[in-house]
Formats: sequence, C-alpha cells, structure tokens
Amino acid sequence: MSNFKEQRSRYGTYSTQWDYVQDRFGEKELLPFSISDTDFMIPDGTIDILEKAVTRGFFGYTRWNHLDYKESISRWFQQEFTCKIEPEWCVYSPSVIYSLSVCIQLLSQTNDKIVTFTPCYDAFFNCISGNKRELITFSLTNQDEQFTIDFVELEKVFADVKPAIFLLCNPHNPTGRVFAKEELTQLISLCNQYQVAIISDEIHMDVRRPGKKHLPIVTFMDQIEVPVVLLSSASKTFNSPGLGGSYAVFPDTTLRESFLSILKGRDGLSSIPYPALLATIDCYNNQKKWVADLNQTIDENFAELKKMLDADSRIRFAIPEATYLGWINIEGLPYSMEELQTVLVKREKVAIMKGATYGTEGANYLRFNLGAPKEKIIDGAKRLMNAISYLDEH
Repeated sequence: MSNFKEQRSRYGTYSTQWDYVQDRFGEKELLPFSISDTDFMIPDGTIDILEKAVTRGFFGYTRWNHLDYKESISRWFQQEFTCKIEPEWCVYSPSVIYSLSVCIQLLSQTNDKIVTFTPCYDAFFNCISGNKRELITFSLTNQDEQFTIDFVELEKVFADVKPAIFLLCNPHNPTGRVFAKEELTQLISLCNQYQVAIISDEIHMDVRRPGKKHLPIVTFMDQIEVPVVLLSSASKTFNSPGLGGSYAVFPDTTLRESFLSILKGRDGLSSIPYPALLATIDCYNNQKKWVADLNQTIDENFAELKKMLDADSRIRFAIPEATYLGWINIEGLPYSMEELQTVLVKREKVAIMKGATYGTEGANYLRFNLGAPKEKIIDGAKRLMNAISYLDEH
C-alpha cells in the first residue's frame, strides 16, 4: 500500500488542484483539499502498460468500439455490483459532462425542466443552463447530517413543473449518500408515472464505506419504462482523468445510436485517447485489489478526520457512505464563511472548498477532499482547527 501512504509531489504536472490552486483561492502554494481528484498514483500494473505503450511509440487514431474495451466495463459491473450490462450498451465518451450535455439535448427540448438533488456537483449548473434548460433544484432532507429524500414533496415537484429529465448523482456528490434499493425503486416509479427520463451520474460508484452496496440504475431495467442512461468513468476511482475518457451505458438502441451520431458525426470525437483505452481496460480487468486498498485508506482518513473534528462540538460531521469527500457543517461557528476562508488561505495556507459552490444548501459547509495519504489529511485538519482557534481568539 505504499502508493497510499507516501506523499509525492504533484507540482510540475500542470495539476489543477496543486499548480493552479491560485485560480480558485487567489493564492499560490496552498495545501489543497479542493478539486475532486486524488493524490494517488495510478496502479503500478497500469503504469507498466502505459510505459510499454510509450516505448513502442504509436499514438495514432485509436478505436474503442471492440470487445476488449466494452467487456472490461461490463465485467467490472458484474464483478463489483452483480449488475449485468451487455457490452454493446457501452459507448466511449470524452467526459461524463460531455455525455450529460449530449443526453440533455437528446432527451429534452429548449426551456424544458431538469430536476436534481441539491446540493450538487457544480458542473451540473453550467451544463444545464448552457443547454438552455431550466434546473429545478430539490433539496435533500438533512436530519443530523443524514440526507434523505422527501418523496411526497418530490412528487409534488414532478406534478407541478413536469420535468423532462431527472438527473441522479449516485453516489451523491457532495453528501456521499449511496441511495438504497427502496429509494431508487420509488424514484423510478415516480419517473415512470410522470414520464421523466433518467440520467444517472455514477462516477463515484467504487469508493464506498464497508457494507455500503452501490446499485447501478440499470440494475432496475425490468422496472424502468422511460429512457435511461448511466454515465461513469474509471478516472475517479483510479485517478486517471488526465488520460481522458469516460463511458455511457445505453440499454436503448435508438438512444445509443443517436448519441453516437452526435459523438462521431457532429462533434468528431469517435477516437479514444490510446492511454485512456489501455488504462480503463487494465484497471477494470486487473486492479480490484488496488481499489480495496484505496477504500481502506479512505476509510482510515475519514476516521482520523472525524476524530479531529469531534474535538469541537460546534462542528457537525458524519462520515459519508461513499466518495472521498467530507461534507463538514460549520453552521455552529460564530463567524462567516468569508472570515473563515480568509484565515484558512492567508494564515494557514490551506485550500478547502466552500460548500456554496454546490448550491445554497452548502452555504455553511466545507467540502474536504480526503483522497490523499493520511499525513496530508492530518495536516489539513490541523490547519482547519488552527484557523477556528485563531478566529475564536480574535
């Protein structure tokens, strides 16, 4: 597990989180816990495969539409989630947000409504508005930092606004919920009743706490009567977004062909980056043990963070069911987010995302990225607590 214990410098890699932290926080050389990638190298076996490819030196146009690629995805879903996916359902895409954008175009019309649970991943806001659709936010119910769905109120929203699409994020970013079978079944029933298409972003599916089972939306194909697409990528789990590439799972042939006509015809994006192809195939075929070690590391990090935060009774924090993102409630602190951020950045030299980035429900939250060796997590948590102590004294 040395890959998960050693701190290695990411400076000089054009890293968004490290080299360009000033873009979001206004200062250079901060200790970052912000962008949703990790400080872990990709698996050693995957590095070996990429090294061999670089040595060979061939990086021409590369095809993804073959069983080596598609079966690696379907095999992973069967192995990890006992979920049967036909290989032909799997389609390459340059990114999950690209897939979301195209699926919004295919499943709705200009000015249509799209409902999603909030707080939510901030890229959803721009993707929906950029496609000239209206986002209808539905707040998850928060009871003692446990987030649930009020289905009575959700049905009222469906009946009132008549959305074209429900955009699901499962596991949920930033709250870390893994939605249960009963919740997903009830959500599908509502979408069937009101004829609302389902787009499910499941990119955080592999990083979960012990005993938490992820149920891909396509597990419920025998119940779903509306268009549905699952979006995901190996990049979040294996920390390979810099290689490019994601995939979409389309059970419906017509919708899949419509997506491909845009991907290949309109947008000219039919060739997958060769390193992304190799990495996805290897990670899904050979790196199950690496994911187990990753999850153990994240579990330990969360336990350490909670122990440190619990020292201040004004902070409310519950270890999430999934993701490597801590959602920390600082509402009980007697100063504003702006005051806290100023001390964090200027005095403690640490970058922690303010929750308002993810919607109004996050106004009193910090989103803390725990995808790093424990030593860094402890350092960041100490800086956070130091900032709070400083404000208490001044």
